Amino acid sequence: MLKPLLAATLLVASVSGALAQVNPKRSGTPEEQRACSPDVSRYCREVMNDADLIVLGCLKANRSKISKACDKVLNSNGQ
Repeated sequence: MLKPLLAATLLVASVSGALAQVNPKRSGTPEEQRACSPDVSRYCREVMNDADLIVLGCLKANRSKISKACDKVLNSNGQ
């Protein structure tokens, strides 16, 4: 009984990990992503592969330094 459960758990974990690598979905339109990508790379590199809300928090923490284009994206999305 324990072996099939362990095998199923490992299978689910490996499939979930593979799907996360194949389809790393990000919020925002392609235009919004292009507007903020340089700022994310510059100011939020350490969290750029984390969840969108973490990246958003980093951009907001660096609000005074981000580009006008990215600031406009944040404003237009109520941030």
